[in-house]
Amino acid sequence: MNTLSPTVHLIDDDAAVRESLALLIGTVGLRVIPWADPQAFLSAFDREVIGAIVLDVRMPGISGLTVLDTLVAQGVDQPVIMLTGHGTVDMCRRAFKAGAAEFLEKPVNDELLIEALQNAVRQHVRSREHQLADREARERYAQLSEREREVLSLIVAGLTNKEIGRALDLSPRTVETHRANLFAKLQAESLAQLIRRYTALVDEHDAC
Repeated sequence: MNTLSPTVHLIDDDAAVRESLALLIGTVGLRVIPWADPQAFLSAFDREVIGAIVLDVRMPGISGLTVLDTLVAQGVDQPVIMLTGHGTVDMCRRAFKAGAAEFLEKPVNDELLIEALQNAVRQHVRSREHQLADREARERYAQLSEREREVLSLIVAGLTNKEIGRALDLSPRTVETHRANLFAKLQAESLAQLIRRYTALVDEHDAC
């Protein structure tokens, strides 16, 4: 996950706007890829990169709001900042309802755009980090034996080792062994970390 050089995809059919905004965005160290054709953007842009999308609302052929709807439907997670020279309250409301991170009017205030982009990139980095942590947690949880999952379920429920032993008809030493194995397999450094990372997975498994 490359967070050192986030990429901003800039989609606007106006060449002068693309050039000026690309120069502005580049001044804060963000890589910019300009697109004149929203269909070409949808077909070719890299969905794995860290960054954000700056999207004009009014474009020939396909509107920015339609592009936004397509991105959301495809599960694209880069934050989208909408730009328009003819904004209305209804348009703004629809953009936010569809999932836009920000809605700015043209001519764009430089400081507002840069602040919105930096916030969007930070948001995307955090989102990807959470996704990675969730995926790793699921992979570790999948490696547990059924008995270890039972012990984990009782740990996150707040039971002591003695209570777990009585519930599962296990000796205290066996419970301690399972507990130690759990912390090692799940790479948890504390009980609080174990509970924070794995309670949702335990609940999900127990509900099945």
